[in-house]
Amino acid sequence: MRDLCETAVEAALAEGASYADARAVVRRSQSVRTKNGRVEDVNDVESEGIGVRVLVGGAWGFACDRRLDETGAREAAGRAAAFASASPGNHDRGLAPVEPHSGSYRTPVERDPFDVSLSDKVELCLRAGTALEHADVKVAQASVRAQREHKTLVSSEGTAVEQELVETGGGIDAIAAGDGVFQMRSYPSAHVGSSSQAGWEYVEGLALEREAPRVAEQAAALLRADTCPSGVTTVVIDSEQMALQVHESVGHPTELDRVYGTEASYAGTSFLNPGDLDSLRYGSELMNITADATTAGGLGTFAFDDEGVPAARTPIVEAGVLRGFLTSRETAARLGAGGGGSMRADGWSRMPLVRMTNLHLEPGQGTLEQLISEVDDGVYLESNKSWSIDDKRLNFQFGTQIAWEIKKGKLGRMLRDATYTGITPVFWGSLDAVGGPDSWTMVGLTNCGKGQPGQGAHVSHGAAPARFRNVQIGVKA
Repeated sequence: MRDLCETAVEAALAEGASYADARAVVRRSQSVRTKNGRVEDVNDVESEGIGVRVLVGGAWGFACDRRLDETGAREAAGRAAAFASASPGNHDRGLAPVEPHSGSYRTPVERDPFDVSLSDKVELCLRAGTALEHADVKVAQASVRAQREHKTLVSSEGTAVEQELVETGGGIDAIAAGDGVFQMRSYPSAHVGSSSQAGWEYVEGLALEREAPRVAEQAAALLRADTCPSGVTTVVIDSEQMALQVHESVGHPTELDRVYGTEASYAGTSFLNPGDLDSLRYGSELMNITADATTAGGLGTFAFDDEGVPAARTPIVEAGVLRGFLTSRETAARLGAGGGGSMRADGWSRMPLVRMTNLHLEPGQGTLEQLISEVDDGVYLESNKSWSIDDKRLNFQFGTQIAWEIKKGKLGRMLRDATYTGITPVFWGSLDAVGGPDSWTMVGLTNCGKGQPGQGAHVSHGAAPARFRNVQIGVKA
């Protein structure tokens, strides 16, 4: 694969490119899903190809080819250079400097997920589904997944790196219905569970079968729970919902291509401006957000991004003040700050985009119980159910699968259909406490969309439960 990438780069330079890089990728993805005691879906897919990106006259060009051979490499390079040459107008594009690197990286794996048979994966899902059985549960579903991606990157600046990334994950859902009420509970998180960059040991550690009865019982109990009231109150939000809060209201708006307006068609732009760096108050002094591509087990973990920039830990918000953006080499050069490191592509057939790596809300102090104990009257919110946020990532509303009222520092009755709403910097400004390291957990999401044509990204977010004061819950009267 390295030889083919070098061939592609040489061909692009011969066509007049001032810069070129080539990525050869071989990916295998496997998934199993069961529903109500039956196999709903089994997939085992492999793909391979090469993508070539070039700069000609300051314009980008990209082309790909499914043939991992010399002909495919040369033809992709030629098409990429032709596309760039055809771009109208004058282009002045700089790239933040990066030292050329050579090396390799592989996800630490205890048990190769592809050594586990499909039949064993099906049986695991079926057992978990059986454990979800309950008189009120109408749909019991379970899923597991695995992916291996082997990729090589070569650039005209001398970078040549090879990486093999392995992911596994799984989850269960119980959907209960009765008397016109419909409720769902999920584990370990909503929206096809959670994943990690790890071997099959991660799925085994989820213990889906063990957790299933609790999930089913809560789904059934929600049918008879009171509806969450409306009003302005204190909320304590669990780690999983905080992961999505970070993703939507911090991750996407700090992607610098959105800030510059060059990524707008899929999910909008950003309320931030380049000049907000080091000046905008994003939230309270307890808000500390870090982009960290070195986090063990993160879906956004790597040794080098898809521009060959080494993985790093970068502050995004420190003590409530915006300190960084998620950048490419191009956007970093335009801003005059940062050095890239957030460029990733969804396979060989897509051009790299600025994407989240692992974006974390750094822990504070205390346990979930301590956060709750300091609330006289409020609501505890757990597990995402829905989300809505405007195209500038400013006004949002989230719903959670389950909630409990808080009275005099203790959890009270269960509540259903809970929602909360806010304006991003106002909401983060109301941050009153963040749980400590012992309550900090990481959720791996596989459904982040961006770009046109669309690309999916796998990202992880670490967070502890957090408390916010004066938050609107329910529908504002």
